[in-house]
Parts: sequence; C-alpha cells; structure tokens
Amino acid sequence: MDKLVNTVRPYAWGSVTALPELLGQEPTGEPQAELWMGAHPGDPSRADRGDGPRRLDELIAADPEGELGAASVARFGPTLPFLLKVLAPGIPISIQAHPSLDQARAGFAAENALGIPLDAPHRNYRDANHKPELICALGDFDGLCGFRRPADATALLAGLGVPALAPVIALLSAEDESEALSGALAAVLTLSGPAAAEAVRDTAEAIGKAAAEDPDGPYAPYTRIARDFPGDVGLIAGLLLNHVLLRAGEALYLGAGVPHAYLHGVCVELQANSDNVLRAGLTPKHIDVPELLRVVEFASCSPSPLLPVAVGGTPGEELYPVPIDEFRLSRFVLDGRERTVGGDAPQILLCTAGAVRLTSADGSVLDLARGESAYLPATGAATVLSGAATVFRATVTL
Repeated sequence: MDKLVNTVRPYAWGSVTALPELLGQEPTGEPQAELWMGAHPGDPSRADRGDGPRRLDELIAADPEGELGAASVARFGPTLPFLLKVLAPGIPISIQAHPSLDQARAGFAAENALGIPLDAPHRNYRDANHKPELICALGDFDGLCGFRRPADATALLAGLGVPALAPVIALLSAEDESEALSGALAAVLTLSGPAAAEAVRDTAEAIGKAAAEDPDGPYAPYTRIARDFPGDVGLIAGLLLNHVLLRAGEALYLGAGVPHAYLHGVCVELQANSDNVLRAGLTPKHIDVPELLRVVEFASCSPSPLLPVAVGGTPGEELYPVPIDEFRLSRFVLDGRERTVGGDAPQILLCTAGAVRLTSADGSVLDLARGESAYLPATGAATVLSGAATVFRATVTL
C-alpha cells in the first residue's frame, strides 16, 4: 500500500476554500480546482517506498504486471486505466465535450504530425485516449449535462423575449433533432462582434429579471454563469443544455460527445486516463469550434442521478454502475465494522470523511485521514478497511 502525494491544479474556476477544507489545510487565497490521484503523466501522484517520492507512472512502467496485474495489462495495457479526481468549482467550468477513443487517437496523431507541442495552449488532444467520466457529489452539486429536447430549448429561449435569440430559435425548429441541435449550437458559438455582445447582454439581463421573479425557476442556475462570464456566448449555449442538481451520494455518468459544464459544488470524479477536452465557452482557454462540433453527440437526453447499488459478495460496498470497464467507482460508508476489498486489480482508495485504517494481508497498516488516498497494487491479497469513514474505491472491472 502506498499513501499518495497528490497535485492540486489551480485552475481559475476553482474554489478558494473547498479543497483546502477537504485536505485540512489553510487556504492560500488562490483558486484550487482539481485534486489528481493517479498516473496520468500530466500530474502523476507520488509514492515513497523507502527511497524517496517517485512518480506513480514511473513505478508502474518499471513493472506493469507486478503493479497492475496480468489481467489488467492484457485488457487495458501497461498503464493505470483510470484517473481519480476531486473537483471543486467555485465558478462554472467551461462547457465542454470529450472525444471517443477513435477520435482521440486520430486527433492526437494529427496534432503530433503538425508538430504541436503537448503543452501548447491551442492543442486539443493531450493524449490518445477517450475521456468518459463519472462524477459523484459530496454535497449539493449542480451542472449542465446533455442537450434539452429542441422543443424544450425553444420554450426556454423564447421565454426570455430576447429578439437576438430569434435566429437560434428558428434553427431549433428543424424536423431532424440532430440538425436542430447542431444548427443552434453552431449559430451560438460563431456569434461575434457587436451581434454577440448584444445577444449575450440582453440574454443576461432577461435571465436576471426572470430569476428575480422566480428564484427557483429554470433560469436561476444561469445567473451564476451570467455573473461570472459577462459577454460570453457560453451563456446562450448553456441554455441548450439540461440543468442537473445532484445531492450528496448521487452520481452522473457522461460518455463521449456529451456536452456538459459543472457550475458549483464538490464532487469525486473518476474517468479514463485522459486529459482531452474540447471547449464551447465559459473559459479563457482555447476554443476550436469546428473540432468541437465534430466531436459532440447531437442528441437530446434526460439525465437523472445515478444511485449506488449493493455489491453481492462484498458487504458494505456500494457500486455506481457504468457501461465501461476501464474504471469502476464504489463507496464504503464505514461505521466501525471491518470491510474487505479484493486485490486482483489496481485500485485507489480515497477517504472523504472521517478516518480509515487499511490493513494488508501481511499485517502492514496505513491510516488515511479526510482528503488522503492510497494506491493498492494488484497483489491478489485482500485489504481490510476499518474505522468510521466514507471511502471511495476506484478500480477496473475485469
């Protein structure tokens, strides 16, 4: 077992206080957005096995089968297939979508062939992997996820009474749903100059007025966007998407091509081991509209919270089922009784409340406080969890 030393990414959208509170640290006064736990080369965790801290990706590369197990290497390759994070948006995260595996491989190869450095601000593909993801709220957490039905988006936009939105509303009336949604999003994202400024200003004013009249109404979530991103066409793009509010313990799965944005709160996120993001607004970062439109899945959906289910054969474990094997997220809410996790696959355990003691088959012990995490190689041996704590378990399905 390795207690992990993890990196906090200080993106501008991060909360100043949420991650320091989780980690038991004093706020620095700067935004702290994402806590990374894993072996992505962009910010790998570190572990000390007696010879000083070493990068987890390098430890795994030195002995893939010994760290990950032969079954995981055969199925997913010689790298840790997942990346575990804690996200803490203080202001909305950019509207974005992630590529499929084929799209990521093609895009990564194309940008490499063009000689675009991996850390270039205008680069779209940082690696050759897809980025499906699962988020689980640690408290109230709200965001935007997937397209509204064109008729619903039309009603929301028309209800604002903003003349500048008429062309977008007209595009939403197309008989084919995909054509309606793609046309509307493209029209919004290609707005520029005085026309964009007028449309966003008038939309923001109308949203503010509607939300003041009905604080619990459908426009209220967008006041945060209007406040934090004045003049950004992402405000209008966001109206095309469903608003979702998760309560503590509820989750949401997002596959390739699903447009989304996270607005506020703290969540655990488990995803494939990738950092590929195509953005649509609410960000100062690079936006490649043609590539985004190529990646997005133009289909409406009605996202609903995903609830955990009991795992047969593993008392106390609650699984968040997803249609992918590269990552598997479950939760233990420990009440003093011992619980056991198997060791046939690599895993990361994250304590988000209380304190937990991990005891391995050889009798070694590792204590985790709130905000701390551990990496468990695939030794085949079980690990016992004890204490009063909430512990998330990230691993793979074999």
